[in-house]
Amino acid sequence: MKIAFYNSKQYDQEFFERANQNGAHQIRYFSSHLNLESTSQISDEQVVCAFINDNLDAAVLHSLKAKGIKLIALRSAGFNHVDIACSKQLALPVVRVPAYSPYAVAEHAAGLLLCLNRGIHRAHNRIREGDFSLRNLMGFDLHGKTVGVVGTGKIGQAFANIMLGFGCKVMAYDVVPNEQCIASGVNYVTLEHLFSQADVISLHCPLTPETHHLINHKALEKMRDGVTIINTSRGKLVDTKAIINALKTGKVGLLGLDVYEEEEALFFEDFSEKGIQDDVLARLTTFPNVIITSHQGFFTQEAMLNIAQTTLSNISQFELDGSIQNGVG
Repeated sequence: MKIAFYNSKQYDQEFFERANQNGAHQIRYFSSHLNLESTSQISDEQVVCAFINDNLDAAVLHSLKAKGIKLIALRSAGFNHVDIACSKQLALPVVRVPAYSPYAVAEHAAGLLLCLNRGIHRAHNRIREGDFSLRNLMGFDLHGKTVGVVGTGKIGQAFANIMLGFGCKVMAYDVVPNEQCIASGVNYVTLEHLFSQADVISLHCPLTPETHHLINHKALEKMRDGVTIINTSRGKLVDTKAIINALKTGKVGLLGLDVYEEEEALFFEDFSEKGIQDDVLARLTTFPNVIITSHQGFFTQEAMLNIAQTTLSNISQFELDGSIQNGVG
């Protein structure tokens, strides 16, 4: 099939060309984000391939339908950027990549935790300037600490197993408990209990109306002073202004973010010459006990190849018999 591939980076092309070695599909790559204006770039393509910071609202979907698009192929697990109700109304199916590498994101979350706790980022910068002091670099043993995991799908389960390997006490909250997590020693509790008891809280749940700003002023008030919060899931799970206030008071001791509320206009792009125009994000970067990465948790060789192969497999299945593999909604 002919595919209009939006929001393309060099690494996307590399892995999708590798997965499409048999030439089963014709892919036209666009560096622009998918939005109402950029739909004009579509000519005779039948499939649109989009990423998490593309816009697939009702107006865009109507435009895609009018252009003759028959399938939307997301190269991501999340689909909160798609108006699913509208796609159903238009009979415009949406497919995704439900699991590319849970280990990639889980390991990145663990990396953020370790780096923050031991001040590795700060020590690295100091050493480069000839400062070998240990001032303000004291961390804590993870062994024996209570780690709260919010969301125990494949990524949350992988993160819980890593923390169990460190000798942590792992508690979790999920609307549907994971039996494998229970068997491995994870204790399921209420969200309120997790907030009040965990030394470390790591978010691995999807963004839904119920989880929007899951971490807000009220939730933070329930947490232990100096709590560590890690978010590698979706930016809007965290009320950023509330978390900044909690950092200022010391309620949050360490914060690791791989996602951000308003990341769509920022992440995956280079603003080193222009500077950050987002005042809230700029304020976050001033805290020495905060690490922000640009939604790179998924970014491993294994995950990228799985994303490319699954995305093209979804498209091939649709082309073969019109059936939907890994559909949304």
